[in-house]
Amino acid sequence: MDEPRYDEATKTYTTGHSYDGIEELNTPLPRWWLWTLYITIVWAVIYSLAYPAWPLVSSATAGFLGYSTRGEVAAEIARVEEANSELNAQLAAVDLTVLKDNAPLQQFAVSAGGSIFANNCSQCHGSGGAGFVGYPNLLDDDWLWGGDIEAIATTVRYGIRNEQDEDARYSEMPAFGEQLEEGEIASLVAYVQSLSGLDFDAALVEQGAELFVDNCSACHGDNGKGDREQGAPNLTDSVWLYGGSDEVLTETITNARFGVMPAWSSRLSDAQINAVAAYVHQKGGGE
Repeated sequence: MDEPRYDEATKTYTTGHSYDGIEELNTPLPRWWLWTLYITIVWAVIYSLAYPAWPLVSSATAGFLGYSTRGEVAAEIARVEEANSELNAQLAAVDLTVLKDNAPLQQFAVSAGGSIFANNCSQCHGSGGAGFVGYPNLLDDDWLWGGDIEAIATTVRYGIRNEQDEDARYSEMPAFGEQLEEGEIASLVAYVQSLSGLDFDAALVEQGAELFVDNCSACHGDNGKGDREQGAPNLTDSVWLYGGSDEVLTETITNARFGVMPAWSSRLSDAQINAVAAYVHQKGGGE
């Protein structure tokens, strides 16, 4: 390191550092900038001590002011729940079949149900309830277990084919790939397509009709219109949960489907279940 020297061109001393003939000038940061930096550091330390900031194993430091946005939100939620307590009590005890006769309560149920649906149901059924492949469209009139408001509430409460609730709606389609040959499954596909007006292989329909009677009619009915007591779909309409193409129907018949819906009784109150049932029912597909 060289001795610092006074640089006449810049009127500044050097630091003594040089590399390949290039010297470093000793030009400290402005005092105002340094004081601003020190103040922000002090402010950050005080703020982190005053408010929740430092993460711990299962929580965070509370801060000596005892304030938290989470606590503020919890207090606001409690305030709203208290304000709506009477309406929620009515909604929990209401006969859903006559809910529409009580306009204020119906309006409250639909409004509350929309929020509950967005938080808990939209992930599978879509924000508008139109569903996705494998997740039912709640806007049409095709309901596996019934689409009146009480049936919807029952489905929400207990769920479908889950292991959480012994009252869950339950049905199971056998995997016919273990019982039928590929040619027989192809015939069944053609027959099922013929029931709903899809394009089909006419040469296979006759055999498919016989196989349908022997293997499928016990659940779907002789006419293919399904059975809501068993959750068996109507095969004569144009609504397909997984699709009605050759490939999809072959997969469905060969390996079966087993969609599961959770039971919401452990996560939602009676009032919330009735609210979301009212919301879904009025979307357009409810019966």
